[in-house]
Amino acid sequence: MDAVYSNPLQPEAAFDDAAAAHAERDWSALLDEQERARRAVAELPLDAIFHSERYGPMTLRWAYLHMITEYAQHNGHADLLREKIDGVTGL
Repeated sequence: MDAVYSNPLQPEAAFDDAAAAHAERDWSALLDEQERARRAVAELPLDAIFHSERYGPMTLRWAYLHMITEYAQHNGHADLLREKIDGVTGL
């Protein structure tokens, strides 16, 4: 599977080419990629090992935990920005 949101020269460049004109297409691509990922691991145990070019050998469990951590961190960043905008804390 080709990397959709990055390239070898810019592995962290997920949003560098973002454009409002492509939002619907990009949203559709994201949903499709998520569904393909779900199908790919649906029958695998959490201790299944696979190789990542970026991280090396890892278990499915590690990949899930890594993604949960990344998602939580980004949600935290968004919450800090929202607090600066609306001044409401503790939601």
